[in-house]
Amino acid sequence: MEVVAVRRCAVRSVVVAGLLVLGVSGVSGVSGEAGAAARSGPGPEADVAYHGRVSLSQGRLRVWVVPQNEGPAALPNATLRVRLSAELADRQELAQGCARAGLREVVCETGALPLHGRGRHIGLLLELKEPVPEVVVRIDTWWNGGASDRDLSNNQHAVLALDTGDSYAF
Repeated sequence: MEVVAVRRCAVRSVVVAGLLVLGVSGVSGVSGEAGAAARSGPGPEADVAYHGRVSLSQGRLRVWVVPQNEGPAALPNATLRVRLSAELADRQELAQGCARAGLREVVCETGALPLHGRGRHIGLLLELKEPVPEVVVRIDTWWNGGASDRDLSNNQHAVLALDTGDSYAF
């Protein structure tokens, strides 16, 4: 158990450091001025993209994400955010490098994103507070190491998952 706590603290430290760099005062994510700085701020340029799938069955949401970087610069790390339209159960067992960021949010570090390469595969099994017939899953970049990203269309996704057990790709 202590190892998990250390990992979560390490992820939170990375996330908080990223927020401080971006000038965000709250923990609800990047928006407003900070979001604009993330898109057009000084530093390297990297085109981060997320591909994967989600499925919902009986109050359990499975999320599988593969982050990748189309360049032109490599990134040492980034943090992706998964936001839900339904509340998460109070207790979650999260994948290594992931931490809960709110009632409906989880953040995960991607690991190094080499130029024209992929980061670590991220798999989450999230328990919802109550079973719901559908959930909207939003996936985006919470922190990108100070890089600018001109193409946000491939790293901001919204997926409607119905409680059927079917997989929905993004």
